[in-house]
Amino acid sequence: MGFHASSAQAIDLMEAWQGAIGNDRGYAVAEAGHGVVAPRQKQAAALWRPNVVLNAGAGYGRDNTDTRGAYFAGPGFGQSEDIAFSTSVNSGTTHNWALTATQPLYDPKRRAEQQQLLMSADQSDLEWNAARQSLMQSVAERYFDLAVAQESLRVLQQQKQAVERLATEMRDRFQLGATPITDTHESEARLASVQAQVLYAEMEVETRKNILADTTGLSPEQLFALLPQRVSEELMQTPLEQWISEAESGNFDIRMKAIAGDLARQEARKFTLESSVKLDAIAQAGRDYISGSGDFGSASNAQTSGMVGVQVSVPLFTGGYRSAREEEALRLADKADAEMALARQQVAQSIRATWLNLKAGSGRVQALTQALEASRLRLDATTLGHQVGDRTTLDVINAENDVASAELALTQAKVNQVLNQIRLAALAGKLDESVLTVFNRDMLAGN
Repeated sequence: MGFHASSAQAIDLMEAWQGAIGNDRGYAVAEAGHGVVAPRQKQAAALWRPNVVLNAGAGYGRDNTDTRGAYFAGPGFGQSEDIAFSTSVNSGTTHNWALTATQPLYDPKRRAEQQQLLMSADQSDLEWNAARQSLMQSVAERYFDLAVAQESLRVLQQQKQAVERLATEMRDRFQLGATPITDTHESEARLASVQAQVLYAEMEVETRKNILADTTGLSPEQLFALLPQRVSEELMQTPLEQWISEAESGNFDIRMKAIAGDLARQEARKFTLESSVKLDAIAQAGRDYISGSGDFGSASNAQTSGMVGVQVSVPLFTGGYRSAREEEALRLADKADAEMALARQQVAQSIRATWLNLKAGSGRVQALTQALEASRLRLDATTLGHQVGDRTTLDVINAENDVASAELALTQAKVNQVLNQIRLAALAGKLDESVLTVFNRDMLAGN
């Protein structure tokens, strides 16, 4: 499985993804933000439910009333006009309560607020899905960065061993007088070059391990990534125009910008002339009571009230505030629409570039496969020619280098095909675990 598979347990792509879900800090932020979706949906539903308020109070107070010109009539008392009444409580205890229930009947502003809450919930859900998809793409890229770095180190170590054997052979043959000193110098110079490349490759592997470890939470010492042995072409079967069409409706960035425009339009609706009027059904009941001493001795006063009906509210003048807020929201909606159009253009351009890279990549993989086979045959022939004196040591070293370069180029081309398909799925908003599973299966099948 590789250069130190004995000391590191290979993990597949899905295992790296599962580790990242529970460890990545950016995804944890998105996960926490996703928690607002359900509360906002509940808020939206609650806006059109009855609102019941109970107010109650108690304390000390005074209550003095004077009535003049009253009319009085009662059994046994006859009728009297221009009567005066006075009540007085100068220092008394009071308590009161009031129960009010309202039910919105017509309120365009409230309706717009409800739509904003629902849209905001949808936007938070999209942000979470976008973060999840972004993490998935990042995990795949970091995983294969490590896999390519490990493969590069393996090939260079293999090449180093071959050059070491050749350098030893050249020294032995020079001591026997069978080869010139230049062959020895060439092999030793090439060995020094390969050793430097191996040191750099080792550093690159450690760097890539630490990056993947930060994402997955796994120990760097335990990480060993697998390479795709074959490349699935399921996603490449979909025509380019279909990818662009699916991205227009599925790309998370486009969808979030569309919601931003709708939110701004709902904000403008809250400040239209029509939305300034509202009608509520209302029911009220209450009681106010005070008792104590006053100008005429001990006294108490109680007032009980109640009503059921409708209440209309019509603002007559706001000083231009309402129309200014409406205009501001409409301008923000125009801005959001322009941003969405720009996002659509950029996504379409990215899809075209990625799709064309995929199509070209298929031919590149085939060509590099043939080039690797040819390089190996050339190395075999050059080695044989060197043994019989028809090829120089430099020819053998160059042939070894060509094989190593061809192996790494083919590996990188296969990885690019996988990553470009993952990027294409992400651009269309279709990257999920089922897509990763396809490429994970291709890796496990060859390992």
